[in-house]
Amino acid sequence: MIVAVDGPAGSGKGTVTKRIEKELGFLNLDTGATYRCVALEMLRKGISLENEEEIIKVANEINIEINNQNDKDIILLNGEDVSKEIRTKEVTAIVSQVSSIVKVREIMVDVQRKLATGKDVIVEGRDIGTVVFPNADVKIYLDASEEIRAKRRYKENVENGIEITYEEVLENIKMRDYNDMHKKVGSLKKADDAILVDSTNLTIDEVVTRIEEIIKNCKS
Repeated sequence: MIVAVDGPAGSGKGTVTKRIEKELGFLNLDTGATYRCVALEMLRKGISLENEEEIIKVANEINIEINNQNDKDIILLNGEDVSKEIRTKEVTAIVSQVSSIVKVREIMVDVQRKLATGKDVIVEGRDIGTVVFPNADVKIYLDASEEIRAKRRYKENVENGIEITYEEVLENIKMRDYNDMHKKVGSLKKADDAILVDSTNLTIDEVVTRIEEIIKNCKS
C-alpha cells in the first residue's frame, strides 16, 4: 500500500509520516532526503549550481538507502549516515534549485520508486501524488500558514543543534514555497484526488489521528 503525503515545507509532513510509520508499521520514505543527498555531495565536491552536467553526474553516481533503526530513519549516502548533515542550512539553501533540474528529478524519482518496491510505504514530498506515485492508494495534501510552518521548522533546527534565526527560516520557507510552486517539472500542487488536511490549528496528534483514519478507511 502506498500513502502519498504532499505539502509545502514545514507543514508537518516529516513528523506525521514518522508517527504513522511507527504506529501502522509503514516504511517512511522521505523523498526530499534523496535530493538533499545530491545537494550534500555537490557541496562536498565543490560543484556550483551553474554546473548542471556535474550535478546530474553526481545524481547518477551516488547510492542512497533508507534504513529504519530504533524508530529512526537513517539516511545513507554511499554507505555513510548523513541524516544530520543533509539538514544543515547550507544544504537547505540549495536543495530547491537542485531538485528543479529536470534530469536530476527523473533520476531521483526512479530511486524513490525502487526504494518503495514491495513495501507498505508512506511517502512525503512535493509531487508524490501527482508525479512520483500518481496511483497511490491514499493521497493527502498537508498544509499550514507560513508563520506556523516557520515556527515548527525553527524549533526543529534548535533541537537538532542547527544555528539559524526564525527570520531566516521564515524567509527560507517563503522562498521554498515560490520555487516549489513554479518548477517546470514536479511543482508543488494538490492532486485532484488528494484529501486536504490543514494543520494550522491542529496538534500533531490530531493530524496523525485524522490521516490514520483516512488510511484505515481505505484499507477496509
